[in-house]
Amino acid sequence: MPIAAVLLDMDGVVVDNLPYHVDAWLLFCEQHGIPLTREVFYQELNGMNSKDTFEWLYGRSMSREEIEHFEEKKETIYREFYAAHRVAAPGLITFLEGLQEQGIPCALATSAGQGNIDFIVDGLDIRHFFQAIVGGAEVTKGKPDPEIYLKAADLLGVPYAHCWVVEDSLQGIQAGLSAGMQVVGMTTSHTAAELSHTQIQVPNFEGLLSLLQAK
Repeated sequence: MPIAAVLLDMDGVVVDNLPYHVDAWLLFCEQHGIPLTREVFYQELNGMNSKDTFEWLYGRSMSREEIEHFEEKKETIYREFYAAHRVAAPGLITFLEGLQEQGIPCALATSAGQGNIDFIVDGLDIRHFFQAIVGGAEVTKGKPDPEIYLKAADLLGVPYAHCWVVEDSLQGIQAGLSAGMQVVGMTTSHTAAELSHTQIQVPNFEGLLSLLQAK
């Protein structure tokens, strides 16, 4: 099928920042007396939005105000950890330029909140490459529910089956597959073997556009 659009996750895809996010989650949990290991995060929480993550950690439903309070504490830790290391994933800019040159629309579909979206997108000066940006606050169901990818495709006006999703998390991959889209598994969080249920597995964006067009 011809590529109608590309939908990108952000954390672990546009930037290889997952270790900094995990370190921030671990420190937040340590400060609040919540047991959490790196292994549990990658298997259970990676790709979830803030609401689902905090409710999983605390084992109860939480109000939006409570989540926003905790979220700001955790994201402040993350941005302090990552600010000096913020850099685009290898091959990303060339990939985005290639899509732009060929008239293939691109959207960002991330569980992140607006503060972290701005921190990455404007910090890397890549906002002009995206025809749509959908954040975690703009959907009612987080990944692995397909809502975020369906909404991104609808904003671009493209058929779902002709979209390629680029994801690193098991939750996000399931969201893309459930949306009826083709999925690239980026091996920043999991091995290629763990992502073998995706159509393509790659370490980064280098040469990816050619691979997609060959499919």
